[in-house]
Amino acid sequence: MKYLLVVLCTFIMFSCNKDYSTKMKQGHWLGQLQVNDSHNIPFNFEVTSDQSLKITNAEEVILVDDITYDNDSVFIKMPVFDGYFAIKLSDDVMTGRFIDKTMDKDIPFKAVYNSKNRFSANNAPNTNVSGNWEVVFTPKAEGDSYMAKGVFMQKDELVTGTFRTKTGDYRHLEGIVDGNQLKLSTFDGAHAYLFLASVNGDSLKGTFYSGNTWEASFKAKRNENFNLPDANTLTTFNEDYERLEFAFPDANGNIVSLEDERFQNKVVVVQLMGTWCPNCLDESTFFSEYYKNNAEKGVEFVALAFENAKTDSLAFAGINRLKNRLGITYPIVLAQHGSSDKLEAHKKLPMLSEVMSYPTTIFLDKTGKVRKIHTGFNGPATGEKYVAFKNEFNAFVNKLLSE
Repeated sequence: MKYLLVVLCTFIMFSCNKDYSTKMKQGHWLGQLQVNDSHNIPFNFEVTSDQSLKITNAEEVILVDDITYDNDSVFIKMPVFDGYFAIKLSDDVMTGRFIDKTMDKDIPFKAVYNSKNRFSANNAPNTNVSGNWEVVFTPKAEGDSYMAKGVFMQKDELVTGTFRTKTGDYRHLEGIVDGNQLKLSTFDGAHAYLFLASVNGDSLKGTFYSGNTWEASFKAKRNENFNLPDANTLTTFNEDYERLEFAFPDANGNIVSLEDERFQNKVVVVQLMGTWCPNCLDESTFFSEYYKNNAEKGVEFVALAFENAKTDSLAFAGINRLKNRLGITYPIVLAQHGSSDKLEAHKKLPMLSEVMSYPTTIFLDKTGKVRKIHTGFNGPATGEKYVAFKNEFNAFVNKLLSE
């Protein structure tokens, strides 16, 4: 009897310790987020280990390393944004959903192993879309039409580039020209975009899908001289106010304001942002690196976060996640939670003409005077425009430091 008990206990112990889970197969996968019955948003990723994968969009590489298993299921949490995948695994297929409760996203998902082509090309390209395009987007169900600038580079059938709007860019797009059909997509954990268009000479006509809940038609014409409004003129300072003022808490409950000692007699860069915002992520990446290299020169940064998270604790969790991922050492304070509504944001900063975009960047000189307000952000996907922004930023801050 004692022998049987020993055998039974040993069996139970090893059964409890045995890993019954199925792991993701290492290698290249093609992911697809379902827009509707006719279209999917494709993106490429490579599983590099049981606990990590890399999502790629053109030159962008996103390392994802928050992965947990439960038998034949896997849960993949995006590194900065709140979204996650809940997936069932088999050898060569993943099926499940991409969920972001903060942004009310719930999108069917499927991935196929050992597939590298984002789009299938049925025909050789009979056009080249490289260059600049003047674009008009018209949302299907809401809002007014808005202008954008398409910036593309095509090599054979492969296309990379982005669309720039006056408040920011659509980040790294990748795709093909199939005959006369332009197909572009991106997925970065927040954006899930698909652009499909017919090319007719120097004109484009197509549809833009954002996830499975929003779409817009668009038309474009080739125009190498087209430019969007100057980002430094879109938001202005209300002359009824003498100074920019705010007082918001950080994650430790400390109230941060421009009256704090750390900001006195310093050039201060104030960023309006959200942890849910990909353009803000691009800007924060640049700001974090700049601050590490230049803080001793007498420049300070402070970010005001306008969060969609339902509670302040969830909002601060997102803020801390962003700070840890990017190594941000300047303060990020919580200006608003439960909504990123711009009208509500403006009530908190009435000295601005409006809050038009996240991000918005406000430059203060050493006396605390607002010297410039920059609306939106053009990140690495915009190529030369991003380089120009960095050069302009450095030159302007150096000017303020020299005064």
